Amino acid sequence: MEQIQLRTWRFSHTDAQSTWQKDFDDTDWERVSVPHDWSVHEPFDRHNASGTGYLNGGVGWYRGHFSLTALSRSDHDTVILKFAGAYRNSDVWVNGYHLGGRPSGYAEFSFDITDLLADAPDDDLVIAVRLTRQELADSRWFNGTGLNRPVYLEVHQALMIPDYGTTFTTPAVTADQATVQIRHQVRNRLVNTHLVTVTDTLTRLDTDQTVSLTHTETIKSNEEKVVTSSTVLPQPALWSVDHPHLYRLTTTLTSDSSDVQSTYTQIVGIRNAAFDPNTGFHLNGQPLKIKGVCLHEDAGVLGTAVPASVWTRRLLALKKMGANAIRMSHNPHTPALYDLCDQLGFLVFDEAFDEWENPKNKWWQGHNVYPPKFGGYAHDFPHWHAADLANMVQRDRNHPSIIAWSIGNEVDYPNDPYANPLFKEMTGNNDANKPAAEREYNPDRPDTRRLSVIAAELAKIVKANDDTRPVTLAAAFPELSARTGLLNALDVVGYNYKEHLYAQDHERFPTKPFIGSENGHDYAAWRAVTDHEYVAGQFLWTGIDYLGEAQGWPIHGSGAGLLTLAGFPKTPYYLRQSWWAKTPVLKMVTVPQGTLHYPWEPLYRRWDYVPGSVITVRFYTNCQHLQLTLGTTPLSAPVYDAKHGYYETTIAYKNEPLLVRGTYQGAQVTDTLVPVGAPAQLHAAVWSDPLAPQTADDDVYQIEITLLDQAGHPTEAEQIIHAAVTGGTLLGLENGNLADTTDYSADYRRTLAGHLVIFVRSTDPARTTVTCQTNGLAPVTMTLQ
Repeated sequence: MEQIQLRTWRFSHTDAQSTWQKDFDDTDWERVSVPHDWSVHEPFDRHNASGTGYLNGGVGWYRGHFSLTALSRSDHDTVILKFAGAYRNSDVWVNGYHLGGRPSGYAEFSFDITDLLADAPDDDLVIAVRLTRQELADSRWFNGTGLNRPVYLEVHQALMIPDYGTTFTTPAVTADQATVQIRHQVRNRLVNTHLVTVTDTLTRLDTDQTVSLTHTETIKSNEEKVVTSSTVLPQPALWSVDHPHLYRLTTTLTSDSSDVQSTYTQIVGIRNAAFDPNTGFHLNGQPLKIKGVCLHEDAGVLGTAVPASVWTRRLLALKKMGANAIRMSHNPHTPALYDLCDQLGFLVFDEAFDEWENPKNKWWQGHNVYPPKFGGYAHDFPHWHAADLANMVQRDRNHPSIIAWSIGNEVDYPNDPYANPLFKEMTGNNDANKPAAEREYNPDRPDTRRLSVIAAELAKIVKANDDTRPVTLAAAFPELSARTGLLNALDVVGYNYKEHLYAQDHERFPTKPFIGSENGHDYAAWRAVTDHEYVAGQFLWTGIDYLGEAQGWPIHGSGAGLLTLAGFPKTPYYLRQSWWAKTPVLKMVTVPQGTLHYPWEPLYRRWDYVPGSVITVRFYTNCQHLQLTLGTTPLSAPVYDAKHGYYETTIAYKNEPLLVRGTYQGAQVTDTLVPVGAPAQLHAAVWSDPLAPQTADDDVYQIEITLLDQAGHPTEAEQIIHAAVTGGTLLGLENGNLADTTDYSADYRRTLAGHLVIFVRSTDPARTTVTCQTNGLAPVTMTLQ
């Protein structure tokens, strides 16, 4: 099978009547590279919805002109046009023929264009795609708009495996051996019956060790048959979070005449993952606490068209923090993200829906500011939910990283819109700022018991497509929904912010494993995991800041993450690292007197205050025997705060370095805070990491900008940085400041806490130069090597 990614398109934010026609004149349209999110190229506007980041949607068209001469195709070959997703309400035409579309912006979809091309008068292929996102608030967070995921042309030979036609499972796994089962749907598009030989070769990626399986099957013309093979693999290299060993599965289909041969490849892993109601989660037979984060799909200035290399930088930062799991909130994400989770060793909760047949509140004037809007996926759910859920499971089921299928997020949120007579006797998870009518039981609302019916249907769809992983759901109000049957369809129960219910509900549902599907950042929420063996783990809300779900103008995103939108750690990152990481952590943060508002008080990695002022200093560490020195003066050891999981002391500020020493497994660890001067240097460095795998987007470079003082210490100065690129494309600048409404299309941005990141695409790094400059400092020009 040959696959070509279609990157070069033309775009117009208009809606002309004849745009779908093959001969439509699009010469004056904007040239764009797909994936592409047009919303982040629009200005922030307070008249747009706060929930979707004050960024516009509307109607837009993409047109692509491609030559079929680049494809190696012959008679009986099948040509597929595939979209990894397109947000939203897509309609697709090829050479003027309408093929259809998909309302969901998350589902992968494709069209067989073989017959259409057979009638084409020339080798020119013109694809037109119309996308619409016209509701003021169609989501509770930012999803972008456009062809924001890859588009491909695929050529399949006459013996072919259709989309999602290969299933790889490992029903029995130990360190000594693993049973591997491979199931293919094989289709014969030849004119005659053939004896087809199916050869599967597993190649370990790090050693090139191989094992092969061969099976033959007689398949009639235009018939599709299931071909199954199995083997016992000795001494398998198991996939785990610390050692994510992977194999390449190469499948070759050969006809008995040997004149037709098709080859397919994909990456797989061998592991055993299991949840137990009493002992939590186990990977390859060993207990493992899930240290997870929830993620939405945008990256600030890049919108939701995020290159894989950008995800790599973010995921590696989370990995170094100690995270080992990702919850794909609250929809299937772009395929490249799952590939990276396989490669880097992240467990995955794959999630299908944020709402079912009834819409949730969509905030447009600020978070929880009434009245809401009610747009979104719920309008499409009755017709499309079965296909969209099956698509997610079929697309992703061969990823070793995926350990559970989540069928919904907070669908049981009280009065949003479901309710039940039991609601009259309950309180909790019911926002105090709601209007009084929204906090009372309303018999005209849909009954919460309906959710159990839908959950059972969705679980059945999942099991029909993959019965090797559990079905779960993120419950918001189990005080009610657990009594109305919602948990019955679940193999693993996910609770959002309900740590206080673990003990009692573990007794009520003794056969159900429990996990925190969404949790706050406080230490008590983590102790609820470590103190209870039966709790499998937790997923923090969130790992990274995201656009949308904003409190109100000019704030255009959520600051709930441990990394900023620019991918830099916030101070709470180091606290979490001290609880989760297996490497030494010792970081000091300072809190000016009178600003304590746990857990989101202002915390700084700085030592620059008024002499004599009393400064609270916290120590985020997994080290022991802390010793503190101010200048040359020893200070009293800080005191451990068992409630919050850190050490703390107060110090009268002096303009001298503050040094702390600790020990970790016998080795000394230090951290220092020093007084910092005014910015004197602009430092620019291309991000790289030896752990970063190669991706299809390695032509995207991430340049980290830091403002340094004369001694080379990082400052927290906020200055405007201008960027100019020759021999490449400036994709944008991101500082992570959620109150900065500078257009994302601008070639400048102000640093936040002395930092920002510049994204550049280069086709020839040796000829691509980037110049960064700011007032009062020497500019920096660098060549991307």
